[in-house]
Amino acid sequence: MKILLLSLLAAALLAAATAQAQRRLPLYSGVIPNATPSAVQEITEKGSDGNERVRQVVQPELVVYRAPLDKANGTAVIICPGGGYESLSITKEGYQVAERLNEMGITAFVLKYRLPNDAAQPDKTQAPLLDAQQAVRLVREQAAKFNVQPNRIGMLGFSAGGHLAASAGTHFIDPLGPNPGNTSVRPDFLMLIYPVITLTDSLTHAGSRTRLLGPTPSAEQLRQYSAELQVSDRTPPTFLVHAQDDKSVPVQNSLLFYQACLHHRVPTEMHLYAKGGHGFGLRNPTTPDDWMERLRNWLDANGWLTR
Repeated sequence: MKILLLSLLAAALLAAATAQAQRRLPLYSGVIPNATPSAVQEITEKGSDGNERVRQVVQPELVVYRAPLDKANGTAVIICPGGGYESLSITKEGYQVAERLNEMGITAFVLKYRLPNDAAQPDKTQAPLLDAQQAVRLVREQAAKFNVQPNRIGMLGFSAGGHLAASAGTHFIDPLGPNPGNTSVRPDFLMLIYPVITLTDSLTHAGSRTRLLGPTPSAEQLRQYSAELQVSDRTPPTFLVHAQDDKSVPVQNSLLFYQACLHHRVPTEMHLYAKGGHGFGLRNPTTPDDWMERLRNWLDANGWLTR
């Protein structure tokens, strides 16, 4: 009996390990574009609050959170954690968010994207967007495998991850990379949570801009990577959340994107809080209001929660 129990335990542990391994999907099946051999190694740090931060990503991947079969509605969301293009707040702005989306019937993909790094990338300005575009491409091409619809793929980003999501939603006509293929990399909808939007001096998050573009970006780079200047009538429908007292990323970032969407008649919904600061993740501690419920309402109103 003891041997049988041990065998069952070993089988259960193996099954759990296999399931965990299947949840991780490499972003590229072959050579990673815009990458050079280096001594850079990935670092994961766990804070006292239990939040894991990942730095120096070398092997980008998607961590897959499948919606329960009895709830799955065919919608997918790719999540871009924030961290100022220096790290990824992958638990607080990734895994926990994926679990909430699963409750809505959405299959979630946490994107562990490469952070700008001169030692590991010939052009550090392109690495994050390359990975974001590849994530959309991969999920769209493998939609049937994940039981999602290829025309119901959204992207949700926090802070610098919001800048990346906004960039993906405005730079899809000419995808980056040597062999972009014919698969569209345009997200079908965007959700930007206290996002970095503009890279202009007075309103940007200086750390994000410097890490992405370096200390002396050109005027053309500033224009290209200021998302509010790239909005067009093809920008996906957008949901925005920000706090007025955000000292790290001023609320004007969301306002600029909203105004640009308004100008181009892009359907956009914005929720602003008087307080909350920056980086509150799923829960703004200054209010009982749950912005994820506001998001659920928006998704439902647009048909993305319909099975």
